[in-house]
Amino acid sequence: MENPRISIQTIGCKLNQAESEAIAAEIALLGYYVTSGVRADAFVINTCTVTNVADRKARHLVRLIRRLNPDSFILVTGCYAHRAGQDLVKCGADVIVDNPDKNSIPLMLDGKLRGQPYLNRIDSNIGPVRRIRSFIKIQDGCNNFCSYCIVPLVRRDIYSVDTDLILKTIEEKVKLGYKEIVLTGLEMGAYLQNGTTLSGLIRRILYETKIQRLRLSSLQPTEISRELLCLWKDLRMCPHIHLALQSGSNKILRRMRRKYDISDFKRAVDTIRDIIPDASITTDIMVGFPGEGDKEFQESYDFCRQMKFSAMHVFSYSPRPGTVAAEMTDSVSEKIKKARSLIMLRLASELAEQFARKFRGRVRKVLWENEVKPGSGIYVGLTDNYIRVYTEGPVKLTNTITEAKLIKPVSEMAVKTLRSSTKGNYGELWGKAVI
Repeated sequence: MENPRISIQTIGCKLNQAESEAIAAEIALLGYYVTSGVRADAFVINTCTVTNVADRKARHLVRLIRRLNPDSFILVTGCYAHRAGQDLVKCGADVIVDNPDKNSIPLMLDGKLRGQPYLNRIDSNIGPVRRIRSFIKIQDGCNNFCSYCIVPLVRRDIYSVDTDLILKTIEEKVKLGYKEIVLTGLEMGAYLQNGTTLSGLIRRILYETKIQRLRLSSLQPTEISRELLCLWKDLRMCPHIHLALQSGSNKILRRMRRKYDISDFKRAVDTIRDIIPDASITTDIMVGFPGEGDKEFQESYDFCRQMKFSAMHVFSYSPRPGTVAAEMTDSVSEKIKKARSLIMLRLASELAEQFARKFRGRVRKVLWENEVKPGSGIYVGLTDNYIRVYTEGPVKLTNTITEAKLIKPVSEMAVKTLRSSTKGNYGELWGKAVI
């Protein structure tokens, strides 16, 4: 009999990705065939509820999977499931698992599928368990209660993962062949376990494990210190720091209940660039928050340009039930939100190109992920400072780290050509691997 297949589907943040990866690994240890495809005997859908767009994606995904797999077992977890599980039951979910109970998912599925013969296999194409880059949760929970954010309502338990367990997990990942670890959590800077802070954790990882690259998923500007940044003297630390800005207007930041202003943010950015000159600094930016007029939007736009972010995740505000901002009356129209998003996205593209061009002709280390299309010989990867590069590899490059000379920026159209072509004319590539 064919091995039972369990598909893991993830929507949302790197913390969700880390949790999905952990679930997938446990399911594989139980002997099931783990995949990321849309046809399987059972599904785990890990949802997000930060915006109404995330909610809509989750509902669509559950409906799609139910339509394609009318007899399959669908388990839905994550923040949207925790907040409004009945919405997803109406879409076709069989079981809803709240966030605190995620650890029980592998055994729940095993109980459901028990009695079928199985072998221990993992589909090599699955995103969460591809042995290249692994996301590891070190902390969970938040009690900041920013006025727009629903996360504190759906991830109430605040805790830091045991330091020794994190180190053991990383060593296991190294043995499995992973080259890069991404530490993730809702408030990573608040990590504290038996006196060990985030800085102490990183020191132990660098000293006690053989991981080749270490990256942090996100920090708050108030968490940036010279003590922390000095850890980047170790070249295994990826010079890439994600700082969530949300708005470049002090008025809007106060309304959001963020714990910093733009002078604090600028000070953090200046400190990073002073200690790590080649660092990529990426951010999240929200448009259309209640009370954001033309003046506040322009302030935000100008501040983003001043900060010269290498990448910006731009999204529109959407009211989340139970949050303070949802009760605010000075809302921004959807038409204006859309227009402002497009303006910010154009700026994001411009700044990303400016950052990448600074490294033209220079050599950076690249972790090569995979071929853009099987058999093409064209590989895509990320530099340590978060520039996506493409090269034509004379040998198989997947899951290797090599130096690469960055030659020319590649246009979006060229990327589409790369992903649709077989061997032939690839146009301009970002880099040339130095093998």
